[in-house]
Amino acid sequence: MGTHTSPLAGKPAREAPLVDIDRLLAAYFDVRPDPSHAAQRVAFGTSGHRGTSLDGSFNEWHVLAITQAICEYRKAQGIDGPLFLGIDTHALSGPARDSALEVLAANGVEVRVAQGDEYTPTPAISHAILVHNRGRTSALADGIVVTPSHNPPGDGGFKYNPANGGPADTAITRQVQERANALLEAGLRGVARVAVARARSAATTREHDFLGHYIEDLGNVLDFDLIRGSGIRMGVDPLGGAGVHYWARIAERYGLALDVVSEQVDPTFSFMTLDWDGQIRMDPSSSYAMQRLIGMKDRFDVAFACDTDHDRHGIVTKAGLLPSNHYMAAMVDDLFRNRPQWGAQAAVGKTVVSSSMIDRVAARLDRQLYETPVGFKWFADGLFDGTLGLGGEESAGASFLRHDGSVWTTDKDGMAPALFAAELTARHGHDPAEHYRGLCDAFGEVFFDRVEAPASTQQKKALAGLSPQRLQADTLAGAAITWVLDKAPGNDAPIGGIKVVADSGWFAARPSGTEDIYKIYGESFESRDHLQAILAEAQAIVDAALADG
Repeated sequence: MGTHTSPLAGKPAREAPLVDIDRLLAAYFDVRPDPSHAAQRVAFGTSGHRGTSLDGSFNEWHVLAITQAICEYRKAQGIDGPLFLGIDTHALSGPARDSALEVLAANGVEVRVAQGDEYTPTPAISHAILVHNRGRTSALADGIVVTPSHNPPGDGGFKYNPANGGPADTAITRQVQERANALLEAGLRGVARVAVARARSAATTREHDFLGHYIEDLGNVLDFDLIRGSGIRMGVDPLGGAGVHYWARIAERYGLALDVVSEQVDPTFSFMTLDWDGQIRMDPSSSYAMQRLIGMKDRFDVAFACDTDHDRHGIVTKAGLLPSNHYMAAMVDDLFRNRPQWGAQAAVGKTVVSSSMIDRVAARLDRQLYETPVGFKWFADGLFDGTLGLGGEESAGASFLRHDGSVWTTDKDGMAPALFAAELTARHGHDPAEHYRGLCDAFGEVFFDRVEAPASTQQKKALAGLSPQRLQADTLAGAAITWVLDKAPGNDAPIGGIKVVADSGWFAARPSGTEDIYKIYGESFESRDHLQAILAEAQAIVDAALADG
């Protein structure tokens, strides 16, 4: 195991081969997945089914089968309100949306598509579901977002949000996955379908103004009077994603000095800089992928970006890209101090691979910490009922409550946390990076990093099944290991990997649920050199455990 940074990392995407869009789209329709091959079956990871048409892992048949399975699930659950359907800007998202619409119309599902064929961020879908369902006990809505999130341009993705507005939990995705694979095995017998033209013109298909409703309601989440009055200069890079047309409307509606640095949409994403492995990946938490906005940092007081479906954020200050763990700690510290209507029992939600600085901030605020496995679905219920004030992930996904303590979104919202960076800056006269430095002054500095590298299906499966009993080590970078866990402290759910804790730091190892890579996370409470020792020992410990298994 080990991370191998490409020599192309951070360089313009045009220096590497770009995806052939025509070939990609042709393969979507022409390639029939073989369900006898594991890699070509429907498989829901931490955020839906993802793959590429070029290798038979994301094709028309997958989408038809998954959509039929969702129709059957919602019927069995008595979900008979509208289904909100949205897409991002990946090349495969449009065709996949049409395939889904063909099945939804044939099943008589009321579908709400974006007005004017607009792209639709994931948080706008969650918001629409929750607003429709507020106060209802019948005719409940749910949603589908066609997106592979920040994945490379050749990928497609498909995720389902049930009536709580958040990502479907494993009980739902397992049921949908099993039924979809049965339909693939049956050659799609049992899938109802009409032509796309008929589906679009069906009485059950109507337009919905996702953009207008989301933006108008955003004032109930953020203090735009404070931001506007401060006169701070903001920049945003939509990274060619689904919120590309949202930002100018937000600036106009709330009178903000917000500069949208680009509204370019290009399915090859050739305007990006290459990520750590030389691939194009619209990840706003990666300094390699964020070179364009980082290069503009001196033009703004604070700047931000979102990934392709706008459910992740990245914050750029005068010091550069702020690590997502640092920003989450700053968000927690400021939000819980300045949202007096949030309940006193509203907890802080974080994943087991997020920084311990968040634990320290929560303790000073006298707030309960709710620590879960990776996956935003674990925060959905708490955000829904207000028992969580904020849920956040190390990978820059977060959402938090409205000013009045009621639910905003139960899926990740990249836009609200991005804009909150401006609210924090306006309130304190310093940016989130400086705010985090104040936390280090109070609690001591922590040193965090994440390494990742390619992993086979077999390696990922072995890593996900790693148990505490398989670890032979007693120490971690010179300190006694005090805790080894394979379940999250907050909800006792399996973390799909392992976390090893010592007094001087910790590491966690897990396979990615969305890509063919593994990740090792580490944090030292002593120094950066000590962190490197933790990461090196972590790789050796995990290698030995996997070899022994």
